[in-house]
Amino acid sequence: MPPSPLPEPVRRLAAWCAVALLVTGAAAVAVWLCVTFRTAVVPVLLALLGTALLGPLHRRLVAMRLNRSLAAGLTCTAVVAVCGGAAYVVVAALIDTGDQIVVSLRRAARDLAGPLGAAGTSLDDLAANARGLLGRFGSTAASGVLSGISVVGEVIAMAVLALFLVFFFLRDSGRAVGALRSLAPASTGDMVEAMARRAFEAVEGFMRGTTLIALIDAAFITAGLLVLRVPGAVGLGALVFVGAYVPYLGAFLSGAVAVLVAFADRGLAIALWALGVLLAVQVLEGNVLQPLIQSRTVQMHPAVVMIAITAGASVAGILGMLLAVPLAAAAFGVLGEVRRHYGHPAAGAPPS
Repeated sequence: MPPSPLPEPVRRLAAWCAVALLVTGAAAVAVWLCVTFRTAVVPVLLALLGTALLGPLHRRLVAMRLNRSLAAGLTCTAVVAVCGGAAYVVVAALIDTGDQIVVSLRRAARDLAGPLGAAGTSLDDLAANARGLLGRFGSTAASGVLSGISVVGEVIAMAVLALFLVFFFLRDSGRAVGALRSLAPASTGDMVEAMARRAFEAVEGFMRGTTLIALIDAAFITAGLLVLRVPGAVGLGALVFVGAYVPYLGAFLSGAVAVLVAFADRGLAIALWALGVLLAVQVLEGNVLQPLIQSRTVQMHPAVVMIAITAGASVAGILGMLLAVPLAAAAFGVLGEVRRHYGHPAAGAPPS
């Protein structure tokens, strides 16, 4: 066999480039398929997130010797009651205080127009047209999802489908391992099962931890804003809770809105106190809550989180921003399992 005209390092680089191109192409095809069939993919993803969040409750009910179907039904009934009540509280708070928050933002923009010049004027225009911008963005984002069907009907259909999928995922979760093994080649069954378990554990930990942290952050910030007598404190707390599911970016935006509202209605001193409350809660979250609550989940660098959020927003808008981080956590869980499985030298092999 004639020797290769290329040196060994170049051949290795070419092989890795070929692998990178194949992986990128497969990922691009997967994203294209998800976007094309988004009306079916979105409820499945939401159901997986809901299953990850509700799995502990279902397992506890099954441990109490309840039938798996009955336990799944009770879990879904509980989540409908809790999520429906929470959604009602959040939406009612935002509706009741929405006008007040917008007026306060416009007042803050006018106060900042002098020092900031054109930037302050742009902020005033943005606050004045906030509802129009949100409505236009929402209609644009929803127009391509289901043509010919109203947004309300589409959301209800997706929610009902996701709820039914949560029921079946919870009830049949014990069969998932067997299904995966039947689809995977016999020699890779153990590896596929380990990767699936690691990915689901990462998503489960992220959902539980993020929900608990969001509740604590919203409670502390709402209490602080109420003590400072900032208008719309409950609505701002609800905004903080919703924004917590978009790491870093959501906290920044909701915190900025709270500080601007405090500045417009209560002055610079109260705005600084509100900023202090927000920073104190963020320090508590970063140094106590995150390590304590999410210590067993996949830890991702903030730069990776921001890139995932940006990619999710470019693919699916706001929904993509919400789904990007748990999907990235699952991907990092799979990579961690692959590295654990293949990263150690075989027994008796000399270390590299």
